[in-house]
Amino acid sequence: MRVSFLQKILCLPIRLFFSRLSVGGRTDLLELITRYSLQGLEIQDRLRILLGLDSRLYEMQGPAAKQYGGGVHTKHKHMRYYEFFTSNLQPGMKVLDIGSGNGLLDLKLAENVDGLEGVGLEMDPDNVAQARSSHSHPKIKYIQGDANQFEPDESFDVVILSNVLEHFPKRVELLKRLIQNTKAPVFLIRVPSFERDWRVPLKEELGIEYRLDPTHFVEYTIAQFNSEMMAAGLAVDSLSTQWGEIWSVLKVKRIL
Repeated sequence: MRVSFLQKILCLPIRLFFSRLSVGGRTDLLELITRYSLQGLEIQDRLRILLGLDSRLYEMQGPAAKQYGGGVHTKHKHMRYYEFFTSNLQPGMKVLDIGSGNGLLDLKLAENVDGLEGVGLEMDPDNVAQARSSHSHPKIKYIQGDANQFEPDESFDVVILSNVLEHFPKRVELLKRLIQNTKAPVFLIRVPSFERDWRVPLKEELGIEYRLDPTHFVEYTIAQFNSEMMAAGLAVDSLSTQWGEIWSVLKVKRIL
């Protein structure tokens, strides 16, 4: 939410008041304000306020966790999802990471899988620059490019999409193109699950933003995930739900 200059001025007395409270005192006061704000409302409106606040707090928590982690989101430490990828890779494999971001995952792979060679494909030039400066490795190459237009001059053993696929509107077409262009027989995919929490379908029912990120075109049910993978020509070899996400190993049914 953007705060106008006028709102900032009006909030100065509130900021001064809060500055005199402890963390616990601030938390208690915010809860009290929230409870009072719900009085006299219909249950649907009370839920809209509470669930809308839940979504907005989630948006604030991510940057705070990244700052707390010294520039790296603490989810990397807590979820340790890179272990899912390393456990499904063999020494000497060539890996393509689509949407490699700041390169932290690729660095973890290179450090934990002997002889691995990787390419991190990332659209954002700032992320590519950060990956090269902060998470470089002699076996990893970071390149800037659009996955929809990427035509590698080499084949790969594995393609990784870690919290990336949900950002594409035409996901089946993308997967088909990657299968054809990379010749990779295995895909390792991690996506957000719609079925992670009972609040998600309730938010959708009440017309509240339920996605973890407004740039997501989809957050998957297991049935929906299986359907899209089948349409793309991928067979689910294994699938688990971890940390509100779907983690899956998929094998190419045929080279399209």
